Amino acid sequence: MSRRVRIAASQYFLRPIASFEDFEAQAGAWIEAAKDYRCRLVLFPEYFTAQLLSLGDPRRPLREQIEGLANLEGRFVEFFRSQAKRHGLTVVAGTIPSWGGGKSRLVNRCHVFGPSGSESFQDKLQMTRFESEEWDVRSGHGLRLFESDFGKFAVNICYDVEFPEFAREAARQGAELLLVPSCTDDRRGFLRVRYCAAARAIENQLYVVHSGTVGSIASLPAAALNYGQAAFLTPCDYPFARDGILTEGVTNEESLVVGEFDLALISECRTSGTVLPLRDSAKTANLFGPIEFVALP
Repeated sequence: MSRRVRIAASQYFLRPIASFEDFEAQAGAWIEAAKDYRCRLVLFPEYFTAQLLSLGDPRRPLREQIEGLANLEGRFVEFFRSQAKRHGLTVVAGTIPSWGGGKSRLVNRCHVFGPSGSESFQDKLQMTRFESEEWDVRSGHGLRLFESDFGKFAVNICYDVEFPEFAREAARQGAELLLVPSCTDDRRGFLRVRYCAAARAIENQLYVVHSGTVGSIASLPAAALNYGQAAFLTPCDYPFARDGILTEGVTNEESLVVGEFDLALISECRTSGTVLPLRDSAKTANLFGPIEFVALP
């Protein structure tokens, strides 16, 4: 039986804005477009909220700018909650710096809103050097599995997808879909995330949706460069796309990329695929003992 779900992934264009209402208008337009295309979920990128930094003084120290962004979290949450409920969509609202760790500890938080207006979140678990050293944003704790009306999904925020353990555990707990909101400034950073996202789809036999920021706000160090491309990635087996790419956007162009997955194929490939990497991963611990060091004179 088909379990088809249509999803929208934003290639969100960072441009200077004059008010919070401008941000709401841009993000809200993409949610409305996702609804028009009969999507059930829309994904925004990591740190697409950096656009809001253009409302303040770009000469302030970076840490002060990030704290100011975190102080807008309440208004951000209320806007996306209302949008999810109004349009009856699941909205995975990229990320925003959050005081979720207390007033002295910022985390990078992805808010997830259900079509009824319910709200949860996934914090980023592994920090990049820039986040930890320049912004003093700290690691979150705990991986969450979201149960929607179409299936279970997890969120790996950008750098998190480069750590296979996170997606593997989500897949073992029943996740059929992995969402990867990201923010990368150049091709190298983008490809690190993209290649790892494709690997997670193959090794865990699940679908991956990757969303990224594009555009530039030259006056803001936090948003000066962006390199992104949204993509819908699949396992590499007969029921799926030939090259493991269902669809993808045009690199660095503002766009909403729409794709449709049949989640029933995930269950099928996990039990009768050409290879069964998710099942066989349980055996790996028994296939080798302590590492043997062999001298080759």
